[in-house]
Amino acid sequence: MSIHQIEYGNKRIVFEVERKNVKNVNLNIKPDMSVIVSANERVPLDFIEGLVKKKAPWILKHVREFAKVQPERKSEREYVSGESYKYLGKQYRLRVKQVDEKSDEGVKYFRGFIHLYVQNPNDVVKKKRLIDEWYKKRADRIFHESLEKVHSKISKYEIGKPMLQIRSMKARWGSALVDSDIIQINSELIKAPKTCIDYVILHELIHFKYNDHSNKFYEMLYALMPDWESRKEILDEDIVKEL
Repeated sequence: MSIHQIEYGNKRIVFEVERKNVKNVNLNIKPDMSVIVSANERVPLDFIEGLVKKKAPWILKHVREFAKVQPERKSEREYVSGESYKYLGKQYRLRVKQVDEKSDEGVKYFRGFIHLYVQNPNDVVKKKRLIDEWYKKRADRIFHESLEKVHSKISKYEIGKPMLQIRSMKARWGSALVDSDIIQINSELIKAPKTCIDYVILHELIHFKYNDHSNKFYEMLYALMPDWESRKEILDEDIVKEL
């Protein structure tokens, strides 16, 4: 599949194009609110974009309906000692410690615990911000390290190194924006083992060679990462349960 988008008024509609041996162009909205267009290889992208724009009111209406019935998020965290947090595939307990100076506030990870230092232990908003910032910094470093490592193995196939963007994503672990030379990675992936992060990075990089899920795409994926299916299973089974 390839990822594309169109603007409709002040709304942006992101959709995936799946090339199949079908006679008609089919547009579907999944319960996770992702928009999928199935079309034959001969159908120009301009035609597909025009169809999505024409159907935009219908798409937005159904996306709103699906949004109303999305599963409720787990109960809100209180960011207190003893809560469990996932990081790189393992669970760690939180330890909250009060500090006197604002300059001492922050998060550290050592000895099997995530330590949260904060002036006011009752300030949930501040504690959440500190944890979120810590996850974001760790994700930025580890995802870029993975990109460097994985790209070194695939560069011989004349695949350049795209820019990496980290963002919150509801329905996928990553996306390859081939036309923009960007790969987008789900920020929640920092909770998965490094082997799974490498898999997602590789998956998206291969799309710059084969911008679909054809046999050639999977042949390259198997050749470079024979155990990719077990890594994907960890993501789909173990990590999703924690989100």
